[in-house]
This record gives sequence, structure tokens and C-alpha cells, in this order.
Amino acid sequence: MIKNKDSNSKADNKEKIWKWLLKLLWPERCPFCMRAYRTGICPECQKKLKPLFVTEPRCVQCGKPLHVSEKEYCYDCAEGQHYFDAGSAVWVHKEPVSNSIYQFKYHNQRAFAKEYAKVLVGQFEKEIRRWNPDVLIPVPLHKKRKKKRGYNQAELLAAEIGRLMNLPVETNLVVRTKNTKPQKNQGHRGRKQNLKQAFGLKYRFRKGCTIVVVDDIYTTGNTIDAVSFLLKKAGAEKVYFLTISIGQGY
Repeated sequence: MIKNKDSNSKADNKEKIWKWLLKLLWPERCPFCMRAYRTGICPECQKKLKPLFVTEPRCVQCGKPLHVSEKEYCYDCAEGQHYFDAGSAVWVHKEPVSNSIYQFKYHNQRAFAKEYAKVLVGQFEKEIRRWNPDVLIPVPLHKKRKKKRGYNQAELLAAEIGRLMNLPVETNLVVRTKNTKPQKNQGHRGRKQNLKQAFGLKYRFRKGCTIVVVDDIYTTGNTIDAVSFLLKKAGAEKVYFLTISIGQGY
């Protein structure tokens, strides 16, 4: 059945009114100062964020900014083995970035994902296209934690990146089989132990594919490593990662 023009017009008007009401009740906010702003990052926060953008020189594997241009790898990547091939993050994990991600992660600021993804794609689209990924996979939350929080912030971010770049997103392939303690409360050794056998695969996938793992923060890389190890073991040829923020390299 084909709808007439009048019914289509009424539906369009209802949608416009609904969007107007949503903006009135829940105005768009700058993801960094939380103040109401028409769209995106406010000019004041843009100034604060400028020195926090990750630029060269950066680690060729994890993408952390380096303080010595002669070095190719940060301390973590030079001293240890990673299972991912390379990765990129937008900002160094300092204020106001760290607080913004905290609000995004724990205080239901889901709308922030849209702005994070826009900046991330603007910064790294060429790099991501060069990786030529078959699929984006967000780091999963355990079902108990996801139920309590109501959402997985990595899924929201991956969905926005996928939408902007027309890339498929798979949220059911990798599952969290172990309800681990928060990584921020663990030391380096504790983090590795905490993530042992923490992830599993729900089904098989095509061998030889390229996967980009998406998460909010990269610190030591243990979470990304655990997921990458699982994917490589199952037959992925290349595994890369994308995050909003990253720790500092030395």
C-alpha cells in the first residue's frame, strides 16, 4: 500500500515536532564541558583539546605519542609482545578528555559517541581505509555489567564509526565470558591475569580477514591484546584497534 502525500506530510511534521521537543528537553551538550551547545565541541574546549591530540612522533604499533623522535616504539611495545598489528587514538588521556569519557561510560551520556566518532574518522579516515577492514568489533561488556549500565559504550562508538565510514559492525562475535574486575583498579601484572580467558567467540568467521577492534581507552593494551589474541587464533590475518584516548608513551 502506497501512502498518500498528506499522510507522509503529517508523519514528517510529527517527526520534526518530536525532534524539536527532544532538543528542548535534552539539549545537545559539548562532550567536554557538558554545557549546552548547538552542535559538537564548543570553541573553548576545542582550544583545550588542541594540545591533547595525538600527533607524530608516535609509536608505530600502539600509536602512543613519543617524547623522543628517534624512537619507533613506546616502552610497552618495545619491551612486550602485542597481538594486534597497529592502532590509533585521538587524544592523550588527560583532562578534559578523561572526565568526558567517564561521563560517557558511567553517566549515560550516550550521545557523546557521535562526536567522538566524528573526530576520530576526521583524524584517521585515510589510515582506516588503508587497513581495509572487513568488520569493526567493539570490546564487549559482560552481560551482567551491560544490564546494570544499560549499554556498552564501545558498541555505541563502533556503530557511529561504521555509519560514518559505511563499514559493518559485529557486536555478537566476541563475548565476555568472565565478569572481570575493573582494569583501572589493577596493576600491570594484575590486568593481564584479570583478562585471562575473559573473552570467547560465539561462532566461527572467515579466515584471513582484517578486523578493527573498537574501545574507549587504551592504557597498557591488555584488553585489546586479549581480544586480538582470540581473533588471531581463530584465523584473522590482521587486527587493528581504534580508541578515543590513550596513555602517554616514553
